Amino acid sequence: MVKLYDGGVYLVKGREIVPEKEAAKVAVLTGREADREQARQGTIAYSIIKDHNTSGDMDHLKLKFDALTSHDITFVGIIQTARASGMTEFPVPYVLTNCHNSLCAVGGTINEDDHVFGLSACEKYGGIFVPPHIGVIHQYMRGGTSKGCMFRREDLPENQEMFDQLLQPLILTAVVWQIVRRKACAGGHMPFSST
Repeated sequence: MVKLYDGGVYLVKGREIVPEKEAAKVAVLTGREADREQARQGTIAYSIIKDHNTSGDMDHLKLKFDALTSHDITFVGIIQTARASGMTEFPVPYVLTNCHNSLCAVGGTINEDDHVFGLSACEKYGGIFVPPHIGVIHQYMRGGTSKGCMFRREDLPENQEMFDQLLQPLILTAVVWQIVRRKACAGGHMPFSST
């Protein structure tokens, strides 16, 4: 179930949501007064932005990321624009994932042509190509750029037969792909995020 809040919330101990208008409850749960600025600085988003801010001033951001990614619905236009601007190589590791196919794309227009275009762009400009149906963009950036595959136990099925038949091949593919990708990148950019 999704619950919408009118205003901000505090997340206490990673589990309990306290609406901003009930901030006094934070003191009861933690022994400290609720501090909106301190809470903002304790978020994952804030830490990522801070780690990638090169200006040294969080009120005037100048962000530089150590890896970029896009999926097959967007990378064609991005690469064409970059080529038209004179790009000769990707300035940071750029992951091109192919998580859409002709059945789920808008109007069925995404097909193998885009995937071939992405592969050739990676070969020419030094990108990292994730073949179709191997991993989706969110999975790759969450697990692929943090130096390993990540599977949460609570997301895996309890039923051993289902695990053996459905998920074990997927997990093995993901692990093998990590090894292949690391070997391919051994002499160049490492496609791993610092966060």
